[in-house]
Amino acid sequence: MSKLKLKLAAFLLLFSFSFGMATDVTASLGTQATVTAQAATKLTAKQKKQIAAINASLSKKQKAAKKWIAYHESRYSYTARNGNCYGRYQLLKSYLHGNYSAVNQEKTANKYVAGRYGTWTKAKKFWQSHHWY
Repeated sequence: MSKLKLKLAAFLLLFSFSFGMATDVTASLGTQATVTAQAATKLTAKQKKQIAAINASLSKKQKAAKKWIAYHESRYSYTARNGNCYGRYQLLKSYLHGNYSAVNQEKTANKYVAGRYGTWTKAKKFWQSHHWY
């Protein structure tokens, strides 16, 4: 009976070790795929032009604050994910209404900040105090 217990313990140990190794490998592969997908996102000339038009009414100071928030929220990635938040400005997915395009993120972020804080500089000040906006 003790030989059976020893074999069972060895089997369980081997199985748990193998399962742990497989989990580590798949977890690291998933992370690499996400980073690659984020790095592959490039804006077209048309998108850049649309975004410039969306931000044209912002002053230099407002653009700088918006850029600061984008860096601190996502390192400028339009595909960054964090729970129920998405994109460059980490907006709730529900705010984007299924349209995750860079152009829609820019428009939606401007509307969100105007409605909640009034300006990007005020949003930045709030972010600096609370580490979110």
